[in-house]
Amino acid sequence: MLIAVGCDHAGFPLKAHTIEQIRAAGHDVLDCGATELIPGDDYPDYALAVAQAVRAGRAERGIVVCGSGVGVSVAANKVPGIRACMCHDTFSARQGVEDDSMNVLCLGARVIGPELASDVIKAYLAAKFSGAARHQRRLDKVNKIESDALTGKLK
Repeated sequence: MLIAVGCDHAGFPLKAHTIEQIRAAGHDVLDCGATELIPGDDYPDYALAVAQAVRAGRAERGIVVCGSGVGVSVAANKVPGIRACMCHDTFSARQGVEDDSMNVLCLGARVIGPELASDVIKAYLAAKFSGAARHQRRLDKVNKIESDALTGKLK
């Protein structure tokens, strides 16, 4: 898989480690920045870059890192077709893909350390959407909510 990766200044210390873990798992990386530590840069810029790469099919999945993981999750989820989730445990990272077709993993560099991040990233990358009827039915409902919001049907 090709994995898009992005981070802001707070996530920058975990970015190189994230890229190492992706490559160690046999995947390729699309680096969406930041490419240097820029104090005060804004997480929405990098969450958007990763989300757009996934939405456009330039990457199969994404990982974004900020201080808490919350900001990048909020920003990435504004992009249609993106299902971004903050996960700081392996169960959520695996289950988010298998049951909910999560396509962007959000991490908080100030919340988890490199060892736990490695485990979470491995679980996320190894997981595949189950396609089970109940999971597909729920995903279809999520997609309808998004479609209705985009077409003005959701008030």
